[in-house]
Amino acid sequence: MAVDMHVWQGRTDPEDGAKGLRWHQKVQPADQANEQGIMILGFACDEGVSRNKGRTGAYDAPVAIRKVLANLAWHHQEPVYDGGDISCNDGNLELAQHRLGEDVCHALRQRHKVMVFGGGHEVAWGSFQGIGNYLLQKQHAVDSSDNGEPRKAPRIGIINFDAHFDLRNPPAGTQSQKGSSGTPFHQIARFCEMNNWPFRYACLGLSRTSNTQALYEKADALGVLYRDDEDMTQANLPDIQESLGQFIDQCDYLYLTIDLDVFPAATAPGVSAPAARGVSFDIIEPLLKTILAAKTPQGNSKILVFDMAEYNPRFDIDNQTARLAARLAWTVARNLR
Repeated sequence: MAVDMHVWQGRTDPEDGAKGLRWHQKVQPADQANEQGIMILGFACDEGVSRNKGRTGAYDAPVAIRKVLANLAWHHQEPVYDGGDISCNDGNLELAQHRLGEDVCHALRQRHKVMVFGGGHEVAWGSFQGIGNYLLQKQHAVDSSDNGEPRKAPRIGIINFDAHFDLRNPPAGTQSQKGSSGTPFHQIARFCEMNNWPFRYACLGLSRTSNTQALYEKADALGVLYRDDEDMTQANLPDIQESLGQFIDQCDYLYLTIDLDVFPAATAPGVSAPAARGVSFDIIEPLLKTILAAKTPQGNSKILVFDMAEYNPRFDIDNQTARLAARLAWTVARNLR
């Protein structure tokens, strides 16, 4: 895949030497990935948003996020690589998700952590396909070994900051196999069911006005940990952190996904579905720190993949939402390795 590195441009401060560097001076193309680091992938797609009857424009998000991230100060140790974009230009969302899954799986096999810039939240099904295939391959390697260890189903914790469950069933009829930005976690649940894996899903920041009773009942049936936006306050923060910590402790790996529509419209105007209420950044940030602090017994971050969804440059104001997305990427990257 061709990688356009021209997007990585910004200010330079040569008088400050190595301590004056910014992201655009450090990010390398994926074909120069000679050591473990962080692999950035883009998912230029809003076909899922269109199918979900939302306002399109998220297709342009990966490049827009990179442009803002490029000028942020470099405070990291591990290398960062750009693996380019998967683009959905023909309406074939399923193929685009499959291709994203292949790239995510390949990066994980190369022992990179992965950050994916969407795109609509249909990116989640592509990201998880990559995680799932990577762990299936690891599982197969154990099954094929001679050590006689029993196969253990991986416990993947999905943590989604989002105003929506995105657990909808695909529409009935001829389109029954076609998902949208509203179906990715239903598709993930089906994947887990088919492979006899536990489905562990936490969704934080829900707008009850935007999720039907049917979705809440489905979430309860699936054992989803969730919190509505009105419950995510400073007073409730310790309780939420405790619940989230217990959830994380019961997981071997984490997949972190942030739908930017979880933030108030005043903070994130450039999204596919702006939030009338939302959750403030000062509530989400300490929860992110809890997630980012989670380590495996080997001392590595439990997070395999982090992605962001629903940034819509078409409706942004003064790059406000792009700056928020870049800040989130910067924060996660600093803690991933």
